Amino acid sequence: MEKNVLVTGAAGFIGSNFVEYFKKKYPEYNIIVLDKLSYAGNMENLKYVIDKIEFIKGDICDYNLVKEIFQKYNINGVIHFAAESHVDNSIKNPFIFTQTNVIGTHTLLEVARQVWGEGSPNKFVHISTDEVYGTLGKDGYFTEKSPIQPNSPYSASKASSDLIARSYFETYKMNVSITNCSNNYGPYQHNEKLIPHMIKLALNDEKLPVYGTGQNIRDWLYVKDHCVAIDLVFHKGRAGERYNIGGHNERRNIDIVELILKHLQKPKSLIEFVEDRKGHDYRYAIDPTKIKTELGWEPETTFEVGIIETINWYLSHQEYL
Repeated sequence: MEKNVLVTGAAGFIGSNFVEYFKKKYPEYNIIVLDKLSYAGNMENLKYVIDKIEFIKGDICDYNLVKEIFQKYNINGVIHFAAESHVDNSIKNPFIFTQTNVIGTHTLLEVARQVWGEGSPNKFVHISTDEVYGTLGKDGYFTEKSPIQPNSPYSASKASSDLIARSYFETYKMNVSITNCSNNYGPYQHNEKLIPHMIKLALNDEKLPVYGTGQNIRDWLYVKDHCVAIDLVFHKGRAGERYNIGGHNERRNIDIVELILKHLQKPKSLIEFVEDRKGHDYRYAIDPTKIKTELGWEPETTFEVGIIETINWYLSHQEYL
């Protein structure tokens, strides 16, 4: 059967990396991209594949548009990236996050149910975040059985969309899988995020604001390793299951900032500690045993290699900064 895959939000960071990877690996697939090109969407991210895909500018909350796309292109697979994703923005303007992340996801699922029918084997992969689990202390890891207890409007909206996706498996027997990933880094990331933001400021010899004392810990995953994991979940993931995707690369925020300064040969005196973020989660760390055991996924890129590749990519693509 011809594979017609709808990828939402693919003009953004992870989605654009995924489409580039996916189209190269499966040139026979018809890939239809739906993206509303908000501030975080950039058509330049798709320049290497734009002539090989169908691109539609539009909102995932637009029920009529989504249904038209499903019917026109005979969509039989969905990989859903589209989301508002910056925690600071969710603190300032939380309603947008509820609208896009909750209503948008629900719209896609409901259209898929209506067009495909209940019990359809067609695959729907919902891409989410480890932030739905809340925060960790110094020990332990998030597993797929960890309680859902988000601490920001962003993570709450993603947790809500996860639960809606799960309900469509339980109620309508749809072939839905959910992925929860740790912090991604790599090419095409918007400069509001930590790594490109700090690179930009350092290159301009501006102060690098670090929340609190910089002790907050994140588990970092190279975006291309994440793309491989999503591919495996799309083709082999079990219906109704959640898969945690993480790289076992825990780093304090201050360590990331200092590494960037060192590579750019900039002084640590550029670091400026600022008032901590509201509800700032202390630590995220993922146990990826399930996806390793069931699907055979392993991250290939060490942080030491990936971070230098990423910094060098931004140095040669400074228009992204």
